[in-house]
Amino acid sequence: MSSRVFPAILSSRSTLSVIGCLALSVLAAPDINAQVVFSSSGSNAAAVQSSIDLFRMALGPLNANVAGSFGSGRREINWDGVPDGSAAPNGLAANFFNVNSPRGVVFSTPGTGFQVSATAASGTPVNFGNINPSYTSTFAPFSAQRLFTPIGSNITDVSFFVPGSTTAATTSAFGVVFSDIDLAATTSLQFFDPLNNSLGIFNALNFTGNQTFSFLGVQFINGERVSRVRITTGSQILTAGSNTGDAVVMDDFIYAEPMVSVVPEPGTVVLLAFGMLSIGALQRRARKLSS
Repeated sequence: MSSRVFPAILSSRSTLSVIGCLALSVLAAPDINAQVVFSSSGSNAAAVQSSIDLFRMALGPLNANVAGSFGSGRREINWDGVPDGSAAPNGLAANFFNVNSPRGVVFSTPGTGFQVSATAASGTPVNFGNINPSYTSTFAPFSAQRLFTPIGSNITDVSFFVPGSTTAATTSAFGVVFSDIDLAATTSLQFFDPLNNSLGIFNALNFTGNQTFSFLGVQFINGERVSRVRITTGSQILTAGSNTGDAVVMDDFIYAEPMVSVVPEPGTVVLLAFGMLSIGALQRRARKLSS
């Protein structure tokens, strides 16, 4: 087992706005993205449990699966309550966990959709064995019995909303339990702010072998807000044919409570900058007149 819990300072940026022929240089404190990364992997569920527990503690208590934002705490998805009619071999609606079970997330993918794996009692092979019989012994659920995957792609985008509504929201932390990451740097989380700026890409740890587990959770601690997370699962889409890359699926999602965050529109920022310049010019003129 390997395990890491560490803070990371990724970048420091200053902003330069250019409007027409006028360049505005803004002197301000550096914009520093700071995160705490919770990461572990191993041959069984116990190997990742401690980092998951720490991540949960950092986010706060688990909230009920109801509409509206609690303003703090966390939400979780473990897929196990999905009914058979919305599980393999059937597809899962992209907004299931914002409409059917309000938890404030909506999925999208470049592929053809999403699928939750079957239970043993359903008569459909478990662990996506309905797609490829070998997957039955390749993957394993962290929390029995269901798993989650995109279909026709290895990319899942998670967008946040006030649970049970169409009001866009943001979060401060997001984590995923993965099953069967064999190769390094194939599985990752990429975070985006409300203006679609990347807040960083974080790789999940691998662990060679079948039915292994990895956990990756990232908490932003410097006021950054996340509106979307892109999950890349391995280098191989799930297929009935032979696997030449690293096929990876997901189990539990754990994330900070989605809530509305106010982000200034670009026009507002421009007006503010011009206002600051005008005030500065008036102050300089007043000093000259008084001297």
